[in-house]
Order: sequence, then C-alpha cells, then structure tokens
Amino acid sequence: MKKKKLISSMLLLSAAAILTSCQDSGETDTSDNLELNKETKSATKETKAANEAVYALLDFDDTGEQEAAEQGLIAAPEALEVKDKDGKIIWSQKAYAFLEEEAPDTANPSLWQNARNNHLYGLFEVTEGIYQVRGYDMTNITFIKGDTGWIVFDPLMSTECASAAFELVKDNLGDFPVRAVIMSHPHVDHYGGIKGIIAEEDAAAIPIIAPEGFHEHAVSENIYAGNAMGRRAGYQYGTILEPGGQGSLSIGIGMGQSKGTISYITPNDFIVETGEMRTIDGVEMEFQMTPGTEAPAEMNTWFPAKKALWLAENCTGTLHNLYTLRGAQVRDGNAWAEYIMEALTRYGDQAEVVFQSHNWPHWGSDTIQKYMTDTASMYKFINDQTLMYINQGYTEDEIAHMIALPKELEKNWYTRQYYGTVAHNSKAVYQKYMGWYDANPVHLNTLSPSDSAKKFAEYIGSTEEVLKKAKKDFEKGEYQWVAEITNVLVYADPENKEARYLCADALEQLAYQAESGTWRNAYLSGAKELREGTTSNPDLKATASADLQMAMTPEMMFDQMGILLDTDKAQDLNLKINFNLTDASCYLVTVNSGVLLYQKDAQAKDADATLTMPRKAMFTILAKDEEKQKKSIQIEGKEDILSTLTEDMAEYEFFFNIIEP
Repeated sequence: MKKKKLISSMLLLSAAAILTSCQDSGETDTSDNLELNKETKSATKETKAANEAVYALLDFDDTGEQEAAEQGLIAAPEALEVKDKDGKIIWSQKAYAFLEEEAPDTANPSLWQNARNNHLYGLFEVTEGIYQVRGYDMTNITFIKGDTGWIVFDPLMSTECASAAFELVKDNLGDFPVRAVIMSHPHVDHYGGIKGIIAEEDAAAIPIIAPEGFHEHAVSENIYAGNAMGRRAGYQYGTILEPGGQGSLSIGIGMGQSKGTISYITPNDFIVETGEMRTIDGVEMEFQMTPGTEAPAEMNTWFPAKKALWLAENCTGTLHNLYTLRGAQVRDGNAWAEYIMEALTRYGDQAEVVFQSHNWPHWGSDTIQKYMTDTASMYKFINDQTLMYINQGYTEDEIAHMIALPKELEKNWYTRQYYGTVAHNSKAVYQKYMGWYDANPVHLNTLSPSDSAKKFAEYIGSTEEVLKKAKKDFEKGEYQWVAEITNVLVYADPENKEARYLCADALEQLAYQAESGTWRNAYLSGAKELREGTTSNPDLKATASADLQMAMTPEMMFDQMGILLDTDKAQDLNLKINFNLTDASCYLVTVNSGVLLYQKDAQAKDADATLTMPRKAMFTILAKDEEKQKKSIQIEGKEDILSTLTEDMAEYEFFFNIIEP
C-alpha cells in the first residue's frame, strides 16, 4: 500500500516546529511589502495564471450549452428586477449586466461562462405545449398547456418571483387558469412561490401533486436545523455579497436565492411508485420515483404525447451536490446514477427533449443519450472511486485531494463543477459509509477549534513569525495553506487584525480561482466577515416560512420542543403532561431529566397537568407567548406548567460566527 499522506493536524505541528526554528535562526523576512489591510484585493499573478490556464483546459469555441440556453426564447423584459410590496428588490438580473463583458482576472472563466448562460432570462418554449420561465429565481418554473389551462411544475422560491413569471406567461401565451401544480421535490426553491400561482382557498379544488414523503421532508429540513442551515446558506449562496467581477456570480444552477416571501401549501395528491399515471386537463403524465437522489423524496415525469422527459433536479447541466454546503442529509451517488439509467431505459429511446428545474433543456436523441449517461457516470464514479480508496485505508481529506473525474467527462461543459465539486462530494460518500471518524484514535475526542488554536499558538511561540512565513507563502500562491494557518491564529486570538486580513486575502484569491459558484461565495463571504465582522443585517436573516411552520404535525412540534429544550440547563426537570388536541389526537409528553419524549394516543392519570387545545395552539408554546397561551389553552393541574416547560427552551441567534470563534 502506498505511503499515506500526513493528516492536517500533523502538518500544523510540523509547521509549528519549522516556524519556531526559523524564529531562532534569525532568518530575515522579505515580504514586508505585502499589502495587509481590510480592503478587497485584485487578482495576484498566481491567480491570473490559474484562470488563464482554464482557457487551455476547456474548449471555449464549443458553444453548445450557450446555444441550448438561448434556444426557444419567446419574450423577456429588457431589464429584470422583481420587487416586493414595499418596493424592495428581491430578485435582480439587472445586477448582473456586467456579465456582458469578458471574464476579469478575478473570476474563473468557466464559471463566468456558466453565469452568462444563467443570465439568459425570459419565457422559453421547450417543445410544443411546454414552456419555461428561466432566470426569474434560482429555479425554473415550467408551464404545460392543457386543454383549458396550465399545469405548473416547481413554482420557484418566492411568491413575488412566481407571480412575475406567471405574468410573463399570461402576457405572451394567454391568461388561462391553473389546473394543477406539481412539485418535484421538497427543497424550498421548488415550492416556496406556490401562492404566487394559486390562492390557498383554491387549493382544495386543484391537484397539488408531489412524491411520497414530500411534506415530512419539506417541514423537517427547514425547521429542525433551519436556523443553522439558513445562516450557512448565506455563505453558500452569497447573500451577504454584491454581484460583480470581484463578488458573487452564478451558483451553477442559477444566479442565487431570491429574497421574497416563501409560502407553502400541503400537497393533496402523492405519487407512491414508479409508473403511476395522471391525466390532467388532457395531459398524460407518467412518474418515476427517484428517492435519495438530489432530495430524500423526488420524482421525474414523462410526457408520452410530447416525447418530453422532465428530470427534476437529477440532471442539471452541472455536477450537483451529494452534500450541500448549507448542510443537509448526504445523498446517495449510487442511487442517483441508477435512477438516471432507469429513466434512460424507460424513456431514453423515445425522448426528443429532456428538461429540468435548473439550467436549460437538451434536445435530440444522441445528445440526450450522452447527456444522461455522462451525468450518471459522474455520480457513479464519485461513489465507486471513493469506496475504492476507503477500502485502501485513505481518509476523507486524503481522498478529496486524490479523486478527479475521468478526462473525457471533464471536457463536457455540462459536467463541470459549477455547483457541487468532486472533492466535497467524495467526502459525502465517505460520510455515508464511514461517518465522521477516520479510525485514528487521536481524533476520537479532539480539542475544540479555539482550544486547539490556542495550544498551537502557545507552541509556535511567536505569531509575528508565523505571519512572516505566511506572507511569503501568500506571495508564492499557497493560498489554501495561508488561509489554514492564519485562521488558526484567528481562532487563537480573534482580535489579531493582521491574521484576519491575511486570511481574508488568501480566501479571496481562492474565490477568484474557484469554478464552483458556491465555493466562490463561501470564500468571499468568509473574507468579508474577517474584514468587517460577522454580518448582523436583519434584511439578510433567513426565517422559516410561516406557512411551513403552520403545516407541522403535532409530532413535528413535539420534536421541535425537544430540540429547543436545553437539557444542560433542564437536567433536573421531570414532568408528565397530557396534551388533548381537540382537532387531532391526544399525546402524553414526558420530560425525563430534561429530555422530552412523547407518546401518541396515551394519557397519564398522574400527569402534572392536562392541556386541552387545538393543534395550532401548540405554536404559542414554541413561541413562549403567554398571552396567547391563556386565550387558547385550558390547563387542568399545575397552572405554571407551561412556563416550567419552556423556561429552558433555547432562543437561537441567527448570525452566529462561522469564520471565527
């Protein structure tokens, strides 16, 4: 077996010894001229060279993807900005007008080209009777014309964006009623705009179709870890950044997140198995279930009369995520590949066009066969190659630096790493099969980052000498290492401005070179917060949709209570509470040493209290709203039971630190 690479902590220890040795030797520093301040920097010569090399790697004369992105355009406004009811801009393509220029040195030219393609917005014809509005949000919204109205697929993230897209359709194709809404999977950018398409009072009369498990996953993903996921999504999607050649670009599947109103209507028709059919307003559809691919619940749709295959988010014209940087359950690369190949088997010989919820369609039998096969190959390769390395004893960090797509797959514009990357997707495979532990017992119970950083600083002895060495490495273009070592200094002493600014400079150069839009955003967001401090702008705070919260089942709400309960503070808390929900079931909640448990259809005779209420009154408990509790909850037993229960429930701070302790 090949000699394994040193793990990062060993590298840091070795560096500490070397730096201490340099300090003792009296070696002089030659990099004092390196500019260190909090301002954004331009591209270094190393970054310019790295981005210039991309032109030799890829065929920029191959304009196939650009032509596909342009094909079928019917109409588009000259400038696109969507505003909310207060006049606040919540989505803007106008902000990306700079993409008409050539790629600057501060942007990977491959990502720049993808951004240009995603900047092509408007109403497009996919094939006869199928239309898409693209570039009106992170996602595409699709309209299928039936005998009398529209079947709408994936109604965007924000109601304002969905409404604007629908107006574009009405203006150019006619004002017809919505006959059905179909949501391919439970990520917010695929359902959040639904109330911009239909009113909730009309929902009962309209089929709202989704794959089995949609509701549970939509709620749980955005509620249970919603605060942390929302904060981290700000880094992934660049919400704290300004668009520009030194700012945010495309994220590979769109320009980013809209910032409007997120709505939710619970589906009323669920697809359970592959092969199920629906005929709505004269349009026949066959569904293929693809659970565990891009989402835990997801489905493709085949339109036999139109020879058109909707691939949801299973094929998107880029490498997607087996693990998304905002945080989510890891996805199954093997299943992802198998479901694409199953779709190819079922529909590939007949399909004349494939289209999806991000980026643009692909037309023609030969193109479709290659597009789907190549896409499946990416996920299968990452899964299998990672497992091969795992079985040779390599760890996730080692594998991430060893694995690279086969050269033929790398040449395709639609398999480039604009959203996901091979490196971090390989870590997802490692996590799925092996978990967080790399089998080295040193890592069983490592110190916290702050404690570890302080010990490194203590062993190193002189942070000034570390910074001198880091400046030299920066000038050599070793930006990843510079970011790592200076971030150790930041964790040891967050007030060390020289370390903060040098770390920010290194992250910035990594961003300028990144082909992945999400990596670029993460690097630039980290750099911004190192220079300016953690963001606290309330306009950038992501909050769970009120509609989504109100759709929580009693079980979900009890789960959320348990998550909020700080057991460290409440470990002496022991309670039994009967919950009698007048419009649902009864439950027994037991708090055992600060741990909240519940049982459905159970009550205790010796309960501390019995609460009678409608299901929605449970939200007053989660919100600690005592006034509304008095109005909506009847209490038999201990009158102060709710204040006792909620006293030690946590209240989250959204803008927690990420790049510093």
